[in-house]
Amino acid sequence: MSENIDELRNMLITFRVSELQMLLGFAGRNKSGRKTELQQRALELLRVRSHPIHQKIRDLYKTIQQSGTLNQVPTPSVSPGNKDLSMPQTQGSVPRTTATVHPYNIDSRQLASRYNAARLSVTDRVARVAQVVESLEREMELLCITGVEDKLQDNVRPTLELLRNAGIKIWMLTGDKLETATCIAKSSRLVSRTQSLHILKKVVTRTDAHLELNAFRRKQDCALVISGESLEVCLSYYQQEFMELATAAPAVVCCRCSPTQKAQVVQLIQKHTGKRTAAVGDGGNDVSMIQQADAGIGIEGREGKQASLAGDFSIPQFSHLANLLLVHGRRSYKRSASLAQFVIHRGLIISTMQAVFSSVFYLSSVALYQGFLTVGYATVYTMFPVFSLVLDQDVSAEIALTYPELYKELAKGRSLSYKTFFMWVLISIYQGGVIMYGALLLFEDEFIHIVAISFSSLILTELIMVALNIRTWHYLMILAELLSLVLYLLSLIVLHDYFDSEFIRTEDFIWKVLVITLVSCLPLYILKFLRKKFSPPSYSKLS
Repeated sequence: MSENIDELRNMLITFRVSELQMLLGFAGRNKSGRKTELQQRALELLRVRSHPIHQKIRDLYKTIQQSGTLNQVPTPSVSPGNKDLSMPQTQGSVPRTTATVHPYNIDSRQLASRYNAARLSVTDRVARVAQVVESLEREMELLCITGVEDKLQDNVRPTLELLRNAGIKIWMLTGDKLETATCIAKSSRLVSRTQSLHILKKVVTRTDAHLELNAFRRKQDCALVISGESLEVCLSYYQQEFMELATAAPAVVCCRCSPTQKAQVVQLIQKHTGKRTAAVGDGGNDVSMIQQADAGIGIEGREGKQASLAGDFSIPQFSHLANLLLVHGRRSYKRSASLAQFVIHRGLIISTMQAVFSSVFYLSSVALYQGFLTVGYATVYTMFPVFSLVLDQDVSAEIALTYPELYKELAKGRSLSYKTFFMWVLISIYQGGVIMYGALLLFEDEFIHIVAISFSSLILTELIMVALNIRTWHYLMILAELLSLVLYLLSLIVLHDYFDSEFIRTEDFIWKVLVITLVSCLPLYILKFLRKKFSPPSYSKLS
């Protein structure tokens, strides 16, 4: 360095994402007072982790995370600000420190030689380059401690409130420090105002884990906060006890968690509770957790699209989670349950009719419906009305979000359970028996009349049952019902091999079909009316 330069003048250093450009060049004044300018030259491009920032500096600055700086700054330089180091964390901000190293202490030629040698190394190239860069971070002088606000997305608080009222247990798994994670849990209302926090102290041994778990067991309505290191110790010795206490807590916050630990926690929840889990994340560290959960939800964020691409669902922001679960999730569950049970009913009722027919005719192997009738029953005549049930909804989106407690019924599995399955089995047996025995009692002298009466009653029964179970009519549902009815009426005229044209025009055919259909459907309608009158479902009270 030239002796004519006696001071550094306004040197501009640019920090960019993932790179720090080191500019070694100076401007000063010589002994005569005349200004001397030297051209700046980029020595090397050193890869470091840094956020975008532009700053005029006199020395070479470097902004890094607090956890990485304190180990590289001399203790006397840190002590003035060390006592206030936790203040940004307790205020919900991410702490950062700014330190400086003087370029007088840097041998530029030696640095360039070492850096190029590390870049050209065949083995451990990344580690060698990192070692060279780290050598610049020694003996740094601490300048200040700042707090970067970790701002929440819009509507995070009301979204968590809705999910909590819906009976959904929420765990927060984060890599942030204990203080930052606690502040986020409070500011986002993950922990309600009336709840207290129980922070598990640093657990190192089995005895520590036993004492801390016993202390938490005596707490009631208290959220649990635990670090990744303590979590690992607790799971090693008291996995069953820890999971029982944690799953009973209203909320759990796990800080300093690695991606592997996040996936492990999700797996343990699935194992010990038997419940369905949904993992929500927006970063690459959340990918393993999202893939482990039953429903992975990725948020498109500043950290990239790794989480959204790995998840089963992708949402632009966290507040859309309420719509995804409470509205679309609820409707999908209800519709899938209704559709599945109707498909079962549609198959069981015709099987019951075939069983009754075979038993009456001495267990003969003659098929009741042959050819196109069997195929048409499962496709043309009943497919459109049954599959139109995917458009049904019990409540509107506004009501589902206003009363999130409706979601609790889904967690109990009442829409699709063994009880509902056996109810539909009994309904199918009853209706199939009524239709078949009614057709056998009321038919004329020919077998083809049994087919016409029973099949017509079967189609009308299916259409009426679909109509009875629809809660909110859609124009496509009406169109599906009418289309199926018209197609069947045309089949009565066209399919001469299966139906007697003269018989279907008589009044006997019409009243026999109507009577059988009425007997098979009217009792079910009466039961549904009485249930709605005396024991209505919760959604009907809000509609």
